[in-house]
Amino acid sequence: MQQIKLSIDGKEVTGTAGQTILEIALASGIDIPTLCYHPKISKTGACRLCLVRVNNGMLKTSCTEPAMEGMSIITEDEEIRGIRKGILELLLSEGDHNCLYCDANGACELQTLVNRYGIEPVSSDFPRNVRVIDYESSEGLKRNENRCVLCGRCVKACGEIQMSNVWQFTDRGSHAHLTSGMFQTIGDSSCVKCGTCVQLCPTGALTFQTVLGRGQNWELEKESSICIYCGVGCKIDFCKNKAGQLVKALGHDDGPNNGHLCVKGRFGFDFVQSPKRLSKPLIRKNGQLEEASWDEALDLVASRFKEIKEKSGPDALAALSSAKCTNEDNYLMQKFMRAAIGTNNVDHCARL
Repeated sequence: MQQIKLSIDGKEVTGTAGQTILEIALASGIDIPTLCYHPKISKTGACRLCLVRVNNGMLKTSCTEPAMEGMSIITEDEEIRGIRKGILELLLSEGDHNCLYCDANGACELQTLVNRYGIEPVSSDFPRNVRVIDYESSEGLKRNENRCVLCGRCVKACGEIQMSNVWQFTDRGSHAHLTSGMFQTIGDSSCVKCGTCVQLCPTGALTFQTVLGRGQNWELEKESSICIYCGVGCKIDFCKNKAGQLVKALGHDDGPNNGHLCVKGRFGFDFVQSPKRLSKPLIRKNGQLEEASWDEALDLVASRFKEIKEKSGPDALAALSSAKCTNEDNYLMQKFMRAAIGTNNVDHCARL
């Protein structure tokens, strides 16, 4: 690929022909504010926050403007800063962006930019649009369009990544808002609850049902794991609260899933902390199940296996493995049955 050189804020940087100004800037460690841009979806140029001055002249949206050899870029001056502050003030005035009761508080890109540019509370004289609030129709997703900035990320995430095309814009001008498959509620639409739109949403317009009241974003601890539901091996970041409860699953970009998850990977972790889940082995004594230690339980199983095998032969025993185990665990199970017990009676619950 052809290499090009250009200047950004007086710093000489290099990129590849075909890249945008924003892409080269980000790769060079130069921060340009955005709301509608995301590297996983096509360029939009909707929020206008990424305006930069090109060759000391016109202002261009850096997320859509191709970089050229010898360009001179200024990412922020007094005029650009004023434009960005004006855009942020209009976004705040139009919706309901009270961080005190927003699920995205602490993980909101709009909040970060408002703090960065020192935006004060806006005048109540501005007209405020009241849009759809849908907190109940979907078991996985919540929607509050009063926090929506019409960036279009959810629309493109659903259409370009998940390819479900649930989200679309409807109406015009100040009346423009989201629609979920031509229905007012998510639950009535064809949404498959993959959660990609929520993960890419820069505000609290789309959030997860699993989080509300169970921890604030800055309190959550993140740990990476591998999804157990199929053989793809999707990498997941699980977020747990102070009580150690899993409250949210986010797709990890380094895995084969490239940050994307299906409904099972996104929401199928509730069994981990289910009160119905056994936490200790149980042994039946005198007709009653009683708690036992692992050593006691395993010794009992081993002795009963031995008795049954000696009395009735190895084919009197069978093993049922689980799709929630790793491939390695399932391999060991069949190896144990075939090599140690001496039977091929092994099955697997492929149905989840």
